[in-house]
Amino acid sequence: MNKPYRLLSSLFFLWILMTTQLSGVEVSLVKHRFLCADYVGNKVAIITTDGTVEWEFPATSPQDCWLLSNGNVLFCEQGGAKEVSRNKEIVWRYDAPPTAQCHSCQPLPDGRVLVAECSLGRIVEVDRDGKIAKEIRIASAAKNLSHQFRGTRKTADGHYWVCLMDEQKVVEISPEGGMLKEIPVQGFPHEAIKLPNGNLLITLGMAKRVIELDQQLKVVWQIGENELPGNPLRLPAACQRLPNGNTIIGNYLGGGFLGKQPQAFEVTRDKKVVWEFTDHAQFKTVNQIQVLDTLIDPTQGGLLR
Repeated sequence: MNKPYRLLSSLFFLWILMTTQLSGVEVSLVKHRFLCADYVGNKVAIITTDGTVEWEFPATSPQDCWLLSNGNVLFCEQGGAKEVSRNKEIVWRYDAPPTAQCHSCQPLPDGRVLVAECSLGRIVEVDRDGKIAKEIRIASAAKNLSHQFRGTRKTADGHYWVCLMDEQKVVEISPEGGMLKEIPVQGFPHEAIKLPNGNLLITLGMAKRVIELDQQLKVVWQIGENELPGNPLRLPAACQRLPNGNTIIGNYLGGGFLGKQPQAFEVTRDKKVVWEFTDHAQFKTVNQIQVLDTLIDPTQGGLLR
């Protein structure tokens, strides 16, 4: 065999190893270790790169989760929030009032935890004693009180970005609770992430879209319901922008789609799927996800989710 032929053959087989065609979707050998919340399966879990469940803990309808720099897992569930160690000890907890539904949480640099409470129309910062240290009332005209809020994040400037799901808008709230900005969207926002360039990455849930808005509120990137072969959007809930510019999406499989397609995936800017997660035996849904390839302290602002 001559050298050019051997070179071509080697390149061909390398290509085969690096890229596989599955159902018309280009899926490379990208692998991720990640944390996720399974809302329907009532648990949070860490998954290794080979798909093995490394750690899991029961939770009642969990909506948000974080791996902390100390190795513990913070998550919110129906009645509050908890921080759990890797040996499954609850080291911190916040018990919300009985009528509250906690759909979002975030660890803050000062040790507090931000919790969004549907039905009560407020977001709170809870201290290490499990006591409310700060309360921000959010004006809401939601017809369904359980749909008041979804994704809620506090940025480095002290502002709060809140998804008012039922009202189909994202709002920016000042540290004192004043309304700074209202951004109407054509859909039901579940997550709104402010990116370093000032853009907003937003998942639109039942509208089956993911959009990125620039500072003039122009759509500069988006994914529609059927743009990704093998990964039709059912209810995009979670999102994370990775350092390489790709986007992780947690595709909640409600509405009769349980068990029928990948539960999460990574997509490039040119809309190619390069990673998928599918495990219908152990998981029902992935409505929140944190990729753990690079261990970033979530309180320091470098984690875009």
